[in-house]
Order: sequence, then C-alpha cells, then structure tokens
Amino acid sequence: MTTFSAFRNFTDNLQPTDQLMPVLFIGHGSPMNGIEDTEFSRRWAKMGEEIPRPAAVLVVSAHWYTRGTKITAMDFPRTIHDFGGFPQELFDVQYPAPGAPELARETADLLQTVHAELDHDWGLDHGAWTVIRHMYPKADIPVLQLSIDFTKGAQYHYDLARELFALRKKGVLIIGSGNMVHNLRLVAWDRLNDVNYGFDWALSINNKFKELIQSGDHKALINYSQLGKEAMLAIPTPDHYFPLMYALGLKSEKDAVSFFNDKAVAGSLTMTSVKFG
Repeated sequence: MTTFSAFRNFTDNLQPTDQLMPVLFIGHGSPMNGIEDTEFSRRWAKMGEEIPRPAAVLVVSAHWYTRGTKITAMDFPRTIHDFGGFPQELFDVQYPAPGAPELARETADLLQTVHAELDHDWGLDHGAWTVIRHMYPKADIPVLQLSIDFTKGAQYHYDLARELFALRKKGVLIIGSGNMVHNLRLVAWDRLNDVNYGFDWALSINNKFKELIQSGDHKALINYSQLGKEAMLAIPTPDHYFPLMYALGLKSEKDAVSFFNDKAVAGSLTMTSVKFG
C-alpha cells in the first residue's frame, strides 16, 4: 500500500491552472459492476485513460445521505460494503486509496454558505469505489467523498456545487455518482441481465433529461417535479438524482457535453452518464 507520507503535502502543489478538469455524472447501477467485466465497467476504465490524470477525486455519491454536509477527511478511507445479498467476492473487495485531509479542509473552506463537517467515520461507499476501482485500479490517487444533505432540495445542491468550481482548476476530478432513472420498486427482476431494456416511461424521461442537459436548461432539471408523472416514476426519492445537480452546477459555459453508457437496465434504471468538458 502507498504510504500516506507520499500524499500528505500534495495539496501544496495544487496550483490553479487555465485548464479545467472534466466533471462526470456516472450512473453506477448495481454494485456488481464493481467486480464484473461489463460494458459499463469497461467504459469507466476507458474514461480513466481518456481524461487528464487527476490530482485527486471528489465523489458525491447517492449513498452518503446525511443531515448537514460532510467531507471525508481521514488518511485512508475504509471500503464500505453498503449492500446485501451479493456474492462474497464483492464483500471481499478493498479499494485502499489514500484520503486527503488537507484537501478536505480546503474544500470545506470553499463552501461559504454552509459549515461542512470534516468526517473521520465514513469512507468510500459503493457509489464511489465500484466506479473508481475501474478508472484507477492502482488506488494511487487520493479520493474524498462529499455527502448529500437530505434536508435540502435540488436548487440547494446545484448552488452548493458552484462553490466548488475552483477545484476544477486545481486538477480535482469531481464525480456525481447516482442514476438519472432509479426506481427499484418497479425493477423487472426477470430482466436484470437484459442490457438495454427499459420501460417506455423510463426511456422517455431519460431522453428528456438528456435533451435538457444538452440544451443547458438546468432550471427544468432542478425543478424536475414539474416534468410530469414520468419524472416522478424515475425519481421516487431524490438520492440518486441529486448527484446530477452537482455535475450540472460545476459545468462551465465552455464545457462540451457528451454522454456515455447510455442504456437502460431492468426496465426502471438507466446507466446514462455525462461528461462535461
């Protein structure tokens, strides 16, 4: 394992540049994507090769839902297996990436509208490590997580993300990890392995989300409850949707927009992911 001493002062070298790191929203789907060789995990690996190597990774995961805002600030975040009913092989996975306490403090200082608590208990949940272990399999890049305050709405999270924009200038890759369409109550369990199978309503609203993202209509995406019944089916709870708000809030006017892993699975889930920049 890489020692923490190799990273403890790395923030001293995070000087602003004119180049912005891309921002990603990633549909992470089943935890099994963390260990299986799927078209989704292969694309994550390819993305890790395509974009500039980040100085650190900051993940906003659907699976760290808290009262208030927290940032992981430990030397080495633990690998959290926050799921059940999967093979032991998945529970055995460890992703020993270092943390970045100094960067956590810097990130907290950037958030002027909220007091962000430095957290030493959480770690990396499956919304983070199942994706990042494919992108950076050597676990040699510091990884932090920013929690989602469940007491706040979409506009709040969008605005909060804008306060983190300076991190893009310092080589920090920010990833929102969730799913645009995520309704586990309506999953077609008999079609779990049928990639690119989506109910009509799921495909329709997913296409609407993409159109709004492409056109830059963030207001409509923030006010998703006004997009009709299909949106409510896609977002029965906002935990997997709010990470998209962070990616949108971090977008610059000059960022190109591209989609990847743009498929539905099990009827009521979509893996559609977005790269800004």
